[in-house]
Amino acid sequence: MNIDLSGRVALVTGAAQGIGQAIALALARGGANVHVADFDGPGLRQFADARGLAAHVFDVSDQAAAHAAVADVVSQSKRLDILVNSAGGVCGQVGQPMETVSDEQWRVLFRANVDGAFFLAQAASVPMRASQFGRIINIASGAGLRPSLTGIQGYTAAKHALVGLTKQLSQDLGPHGITSNAIAPGFVRSNPSTERQWQAYGAEGQRQLVAGIHMRRLGEPGDIANAAVFLASDQAGWISGQILSVDGGRS
Repeated sequence: MNIDLSGRVALVTGAAQGIGQAIALALARGGANVHVADFDGPGLRQFADARGLAAHVFDVSDQAAAHAAVADVVSQSKRLDILVNSAGGVCGQVGQPMETVSDEQWRVLFRANVDGAFFLAQAASVPMRASQFGRIINIASGAGLRPSLTGIQGYTAAKHALVGLTKQLSQDLGPHGITSNAIAPGFVRSNPSTERQWQAYGAEGQRQLVAGIHMRRLGEPGDIANAAVFLASDQAGWISGQILSVDGGRS
């Protein structure tokens, strides 16, 4: 299958590192005009400058900032066809007893993983409706489908909410030629948080984790990026409201 994204304009959040960065590169290799976003200004600009991509530094959980970023993309590139919501994660948290979880610890996970995806989809739907074409791809998690290995209650709840949002957007936006899908990655050592989690398992925990994966290996950012490129393509035009587990068979 030859996937050609020439002429398409994409915005990828969480692109200062890891999975978001890999998706941005894969879309660019497919021919898309890629804009990248993150709140890590130095990290994002270093990546964007090295790859010749347009950088947008903002906090996705700020509705006004998210809408302004989409407007900036459209102003620069005259359209927006592909939105990849890869920003999110555990926000530096680790598993703890539920009675010790603070209000802020709970809410920050929803702001990072759900609010931003909604605000950006809300803004992106306007130019996508105008062109009657759009691809919204949310990076969820296996934790959005079952209890999380992290033991972080708020992360699991937020990723489940993102899965629900993905399906609702599919229903709401499908009549306008816009698909909405999510990818649920398995364990990928893609950023400092996942690396800390991997090290915390210890040798025996690491062995057990890999043994539970049918392919007997951890995922790589490129595995997730390949799925995102397909969902962004014309060939995926009748796939919507789906959650694609990319986890080596663990699910």
